[in-house]
Amino acid sequence: MTSPLLRLEDVSVAFDAPAASEVSYSLAAGEVLAVVGESGSGKTVTAMSLLGLLPGTATVTGRALLAGRDLFTLSAGELRAVRGGEIGMVFQEPMTALNPVFRIGDQLAEVVRAHGERTTAQAKQRTVELLSLVGLPSTARRKYPHELSGGQLQRVVIAMAVANEPSLLIADEPTTALDVTVQAEILELLRDLRGRLDAAILLITHDMGVVADLADRVVVMHDGRVVEQGPVADVFGAPEHEYTRSLLAAVVSLSTPPPVDLPAAVEVSPGVVARGAHVAVTEPDLSTPDEPGDDPVLVLTGLSVSYGRFRAVDGVGLHVGRGEVLGLVGESGSGKSSIAGAVTGLVAPSAGLVGLTGQDLSRLRGRALKRARGRIGMVFQDPASSLNPRATIARSVASPLLLHGSLRGAALARRVDELLDAVQLSPSLRERYPHELSGGQRQRVGIARAIALDPELLIADEPTSALDVSVQARVLDLFRSLQAELRFACLFISHDLAVVERLADRVAVLYRGRVVETGPAGDVLTEPLHPYTRRLLAAAPVADPVRQRERREAWLALGHSE
Repeated sequence: MTSPLLRLEDVSVAFDAPAASEVSYSLAAGEVLAVVGESGSGKTVTAMSLLGLLPGTATVTGRALLAGRDLFTLSAGELRAVRGGEIGMVFQEPMTALNPVFRIGDQLAEVVRAHGERTTAQAKQRTVELLSLVGLPSTARRKYPHELSGGQLQRVVIAMAVANEPSLLIADEPTTALDVTVQAEILELLRDLRGRLDAAILLITHDMGVVADLADRVVVMHDGRVVEQGPVADVFGAPEHEYTRSLLAAVVSLSTPPPVDLPAAVEVSPGVVARGAHVAVTEPDLSTPDEPGDDPVLVLTGLSVSYGRFRAVDGVGLHVGRGEVLGLVGESGSGKSSIAGAVTGLVAPSAGLVGLTGQDLSRLRGRALKRARGRIGMVFQDPASSLNPRATIARSVASPLLLHGSLRGAALARRVDELLDAVQLSPSLRERYPHELSGGQRQRVGIARAIALDPELLIADEPTSALDVSVQARVLDLFRSLQAELRFACLFISHDLAVVERLADRVAVLYRGRVVETGPAGDVLTEPLHPYTRRLLAAAPVADPVRQRERREAWLALGHSE
């Protein structure tokens, strides 16, 4: 057998306390090895130690052999040559990995010239080749990062990582911030690059669907140690360690097969097809009709939102009934968050109306508008950035009560404790600050704040996308129990279709600012009527290598885009 390209032997990393202990695994050329585990399991800190990217306070022991050379014994100059040369790095958040004040082409050329004697003309030519390699036009080199989409930015970061044809590519959560269709495209790109460059890929992720889709073998880490490793099919099919079993049990995956060969629908009017309460449009200039039920809390009629000449939301009609969860799904840029902004008053509609229990919010002013906003709760995507870092947990939860209510003193303190108890947090945490809590605890604080005023409508904008799978499962269970108890109407915005399947009563699918399909969640997610919805569903990965292979083939057969 040939020697592995990368071999870790008893690698340990410590700060004030151990972060990784005696980690050992190997990776062959052309192989994809996934390292999985919850936040704090040591997977990223171990990978960062290979490139010397840990702070000076870290103590690293063990051996990390790249083609026989111990990376931990290299000088600073030798390690700089390895970074971007023999090892490429794809970071989780492409916007923070790129310099916002330099054009894409200049940043790519800098990487090319840092590891080779190339003239300006040669570097420019190599930049064009790299953009083509990752499926971007040559014109992208003249763009600034803010002018590209999230998927395009991630392709740029991948182009940088492979610029000097490294033998090893480290991809740290490369698809976490992407919607399912863009994620599928990035995974297909990584698969293609692995074949063309024969590069090994060390994939760090908490998304088990991504592991099933791309990886050959998997390493499971828990509390800084490797608890299980082996071929993905073996580990996922018959996990041996209790932690691996619990991790896989917590995964929320679509229960349905890829949407192909579906029964036909009936055309009920020109450009509109239906199957019972399940409706979709076949004409690009139409939006799906959505008739309010008997007790609507939120009604959107002809809602449009524009940013300059760009229309992000175009004539949307939607309703959410009391005690109902409406899942709003679609790719990034489809208009989901703009709709949420229009409902909360953070974005001014350019046309249409937003009705909350019969009141048009756009016509309210002063105290009437303040009272109406007090009937809306909001749970944000990133709990770390949505909580004031200088406010205690108690202060954060109490903020809507102080703004909209009359409770003060002991009565306010009792209400805060009740809210913390409702989201299964101990009142003993009330004087802590956000940085002293885990991601799941911070999101529970965000939910407690959102329900503080017993809202009639709660808007949840990607509330679990930043969480580990086990934490995500617990937060979803909490969310479902609170919704059943409090009976608020909920607009649940997500690109994670498995989460929507688990929570939503009905689903509305947004595409380019228009609603193209609505209906009961079970109907839309099992027998979609619109081609876009079918592509969206086929792109969603599941944590089963056999089923995921079928889904990938269906996605490719349906076409990446219209």
